[in-house]
Amino acid sequence: MSPPNPDRFKVSHDGLGYLLAIGGAVLFSFKAVLAKLAFIPLDADAAAMGEVAIDPLTLMVLRLGFSMPVYLIIWWMVTRKNRARGHHVAAKTMAKVAGLGVLCYYVCTLLDFSGLQYITAQLERLILFTYPVFVVIFGALFFGGRITKWGAAAVIIAYSGIALIFAVGNIAVGSNVPLGSALVMSSAVLFALYQLLSKGLIDQVGAKLFTCIAMTAAATVTGLHFITLHGGIDGARIALDLPPRLYVIGAAIALFSTILPSFMIATAVGRVGPQAVAILAMIGPAATIAGAVFILSEPFGWVDALGTAITMIGIGLYTLIDKRAKIKARSVDPAFIR
Repeated sequence: MSPPNPDRFKVSHDGLGYLLAIGGAVLFSFKAVLAKLAFIPLDADAAAMGEVAIDPLTLMVLRLGFSMPVYLIIWWMVTRKNRARGHHVAAKTMAKVAGLGVLCYYVCTLLDFSGLQYITAQLERLILFTYPVFVVIFGALFFGGRITKWGAAAVIIAYSGIALIFAVGNIAVGSNVPLGSALVMSSAVLFALYQLLSKGLIDQVGAKLFTCIAMTAAATVTGLHFITLHGGIDGARIALDLPPRLYVIGAAIALFSTILPSFMIATAVGRVGPQAVAILAMIGPAATIAGAVFILSEPFGWVDALGTAITMIGIGLYTLIDKRAKIKARSVDPAFIR
């Protein structure tokens, strides 16, 4: 009997990583479709008036409420393992992680969900998809990075696609497109800042523990906001007296667009690397378009297709340029850390 071929195992190992990266990107992208589905009231007259079936904060409470038990269990397991190994996370470090969790999973999500009330799911995903642009800008301004001429060209290409959609596209529609777009763009800006600030902390505490602490902190602030807004525990309990379909959607966002993709992406990064995962994430907007058209019946014309393609090409070019720059930096300085 011949020994197993290591090359065949490597192909299988990498292949699973690519599948997990694609699956994670698709599931993450469906958050916008599910959220938009939750906002639509079943009453046709209410929908025509622009009313929503659930407000963004309540939807966040449902999402975090269903997902938190999983993250708390993982937090306990990771902490137990770290203690057995003699590892300890300082309180100051945990506070920094908690602060970033509030920034990403509370502030960014609230801005994103709020913007979704006014624009299509397709436009929301396309705007959020440009967050790497702000990573470049903040990196150059505050973290010692630099913007190359090719990187700048990729940014111009990406935003020219969005500009085309805004000018004559069909998906740039809604009850208040400028406001909705501004809210989602603000979410993208802050998410880029979160990405830059979180890298060092993730290296210190590990991706699993970082995510659990961040999610728990965000859930705590979200819950306090919700309770305060409704005048206490009793008011919050009344506000959560919702139709069953909204609980189903909230649970679906928690499971399929939060818990599962977070672990799928983390596993994919470990198998094929962050650059490959970033490139494969370009399937996200396409998945959102499919879900928005077939589930939400949103419009999508040839101009939208062209604008979306241009934006994805721009972001894809930036990703490739960034990857080559990091490879070059490693070849010059072996101590270079991504």
